[in-house]
Amino acid sequence: MYSTKQHLTILLQTSNAVSGTASSPTFDCGGACAERCRLSGRPNLCKRACGTCCARCNCVPAGAYGNYEACPCYAKMTTHDNKPKCP
Repeated sequence: MYSTKQHLTILLQTSNAVSGTASSPTFDCGGACAERCRLSGRPNLCKRACGTCCARCNCVPAGAYGNYEACPCYAKMTTHDNKPKCP
């Protein structure tokens, strides 16, 4: 689980991305995606997709699933088939 500090960092970066201000370039996509994909049946695929989404959005929703409202950019990304890209 995320600590309170990590969760607040994610929310702050999300609000910065929405408002258009520069967000911290030090966001740990690897750690956030490892947490996000911890319950996945295909963790390598999950981490690769999550990493792409995180690099573009600079945020990852907290928890192993859901919570997309915390990172709207992450939630809106789709594949070429119009399916959700981000786990």
